[in-house]
Amino acid sequence: MAIYLSFKEIWRNKTKYFLFSLVIALISVLVLFTAGLGEGLATNNKEYLEKLNADLLIFQEDVSFSTIESRLDFKKFKRSKRIDGLEDAGPIAFSNVKVISNQNEEPIDVSFIGVEPFTPGAPDAINGNNLQAYPSKMVLIDQNIADLLSISPGDILTIKSTQGTDDKLFNLTVTGVTSGQRYFFRPSIFVTLPTWDRYRPKSDPNNYSTQPVLNVIAIKSNGKYDLNRLSTIVSDTLDDIETADIVTSYESAPGYSEQQGTLNTIKGFTFLIGTLVIGGFFQIQILQKLPQIGMLKAIGAPNGLVSSAAISQIIMVSLFGVIIGSTVTFLLASSLPSNVPVYFTPSSVAITVVTLIFIGPLGGLLSIRMAHKVEPLTALDM
Repeated sequence: MAIYLSFKEIWRNKTKYFLFSLVIALISVLVLFTAGLGEGLATNNKEYLEKLNADLLIFQEDVSFSTIESRLDFKKFKRSKRIDGLEDAGPIAFSNVKVISNQNEEPIDVSFIGVEPFTPGAPDAINGNNLQAYPSKMVLIDQNIADLLSISPGDILTIKSTQGTDDKLFNLTVTGVTSGQRYFFRPSIFVTLPTWDRYRPKSDPNNYSTQPVLNVIAIKSNGKYDLNRLSTIVSDTLDDIETADIVTSYESAPGYSEQQGTLNTIKGFTFLIGTLVIGGFFQIQILQKLPQIGMLKAIGAPNGLVSSAAISQIIMVSLFGVIIGSTVTFLLASSLPSNVPVYFTPSSVAITVVTLIFIGPLGGLLSIRMAHKVEPLTALDM
């Protein structure tokens, strides 16, 4: 009965309720885009670390888990492989270079990452072959670079690196393509550590080593100890280091927490605005319908029926608005350029949509309370 009453009223005043559904749709678009932007920026910052086949990362001590500031001697990597409780360990070194795409186009900034093949830190290829120790002039590229440049395994990739005071070009053969591995908002390319140290930007082009200074060491547990115990063992074995799990590592990246905090604040205020707008609209509707509510109560309709009808009406209008907003959001997102970091995951979309639907009844609580207080004789001016 309550749903029938709600539907009949919405249908008789469909223009008014449709226009208000569009207001809810606009709020939905704003919230979903904010959520998608937050997810996109976070993914661009952490994608490589998030996909690491590792349980912990070893950093230099007192660098606040910063991969940029951390410096580790290669000997620490050798010692780490002998620590009890580890299945494997892998060295990782970070730098930045440019990829030459075309003589007439701007070079593409990429994360230049040195790894040891088949260890934690070296991603698996989804097309072509994994990175090998030999030959040395091989590179594993992520899907983002492959899509941007339309290159595939066997093609030549040219990188530009500043060594000394000169910009030098180096040719590498693409051995394979891995999944998206963005790091610090750049797509990534992977080479062996000796190749990385030879081609990375540096002040002395003749200064390179087969065992260069690392940024971090990725370690994988064999399950013998829990991660807290394993972290303690590693810290006791190696000097001047500290360990962190993967989540702590990427959340400690410069600006990550501030960026996500800002976007979450915007999203929270948007939810608050949505609650107030919906509550205000339905409160006005209740005020306009006091005689009808009084009539219903006069003929014996209980408060439960009135409340159920009001809640059903709020949910119907909110749901319709959210559906419109979600559809518009996904259509707009599909038309955006690939360099705009708006990503949607099933979990984030589901949470956002459910929250948007929930704020409707929440905003309408005051109007429902007003409906409860309606006196039949007063509402009918008797």
